Amino acid sequence: MSSVEEVIPIAKKILNNHYLCDTCLGRLFSKNLKLSSNRRLGKRLKKNISKLNTCYICRNLFEDLSPYLKIMFDSSEKFEFSSFLVGAKIKPSIIDRDDYIRSKYRLQGIDSIKTSLTHELAKIFSRKTKKIFDHLNPDITMTLNIKDHTCQLRSKQIYLQGRYKKTSRGLSQKQKPCTNCSGKGCRICQMHGITNYDSVEGKISKILFQKFGGTVTKFNWIGGEDKSSLVLGTGRPFFVRIQNPLKRKIRFPKILKVNSLQILDLKIIPDLPKKPIRFTSKIKIKISTKNSVDSKNLKKLKKSLDLPIVIYEQSGKRSEKKVFDIKYIKNSTKKFTLTIDAEGGFPVKRFVSGDNVSPGVGQIIDNSCNCEVFDFLQIRTITNN
Repeated sequence: MSSVEEVIPIAKKILNNHYLCDTCLGRLFSKNLKLSSNRRLGKRLKKNISKLNTCYICRNLFEDLSPYLKIMFDSSEKFEFSSFLVGAKIKPSIIDRDDYIRSKYRLQGIDSIKTSLTHELAKIFSRKTKKIFDHLNPDITMTLNIKDHTCQLRSKQIYLQGRYKKTSRGLSQKQKPCTNCSGKGCRICQMHGITNYDSVEGKISKILFQKFGGTVTKFNWIGGEDKSSLVLGTGRPFFVRIQNPLKRKIRFPKILKVNSLQILDLKIIPDLPKKPIRFTSKIKIKISTKNSVDSKNLKKLKKSLDLPIVIYEQSGKRSEKKVFDIKYIKNSTKKFTLTIDAEGGFPVKRFVSGDNVSPGVGQIIDNSCNCEVFDFLQIRTITNN
């Protein structure tokens, strides 16, 4: 079929048995004719045909789309977005009647009624809001339920990166999840997945919820530390994504201070890194020993620079980490301070005690050692080439 004149006989044959509205009739032929408006084509095909009351396929759904557009406007009102996508859930009976007509009259290569409906809604919504219809990567996705007149809206995740410094002890890095939903988000935790904000994760999340709205935050940490550890220097890098944000364009000051926590260079990024971030850490470790420390034995610690530190996990996994530099200061007969530069993810406490780590500090100096506290003086990321 290459012209309107060729499809008129088929259209009349359909209309003799089943009355269709302009939009449904035009949709059966517009794609093959490469025409953009189903309604205009349907009106042309129905010329000199008297109008009946109800469309066989859609039951006059296309006659007035304003109630559904109002639902879309109301649902998206609180969201900041520049692009959108519309989906729809329609009654199975409508789809069945549409399939019946297409099958009976052997019509192929035709958009479904659901596609036609979402296209019409998107076209009007875009015109009225000046927003862009984007079926690949929209800021928001609206799914209309035609049967019960509701709209489910999902907002595209936002990704951020930043660094944090922790200048006082006693603040955990990770937040315990909501006990009711295990971090998935529920009414008790206001869909945030956490109920307290007494950690690095919690305090950063609280700021993000206040600025962007949204539901759950998910963090990618570049290493970790103990609750008693300090994080100094330029801070620890981290990445975070916010699910279902209301706002999308927020700028942060260079430094955000929340008590002893400093959040640095927080900014929106296009996406999370595709590969793991490699990094090194300069760590200051305070160590106590069972027996007196011999200064000559401390010199043996330099040996840990020659060989990789081998780490054994309970699962049977074996890994290796490298120590690049090591310095020590004897503080008393049974205490000394160790400062090391090591690969990221270095198991500090296990290295000191020798717990499934070889060689460990205790093993090297032939003394039982305990890690009292360790602090991160600097964390440096390594650029992947």
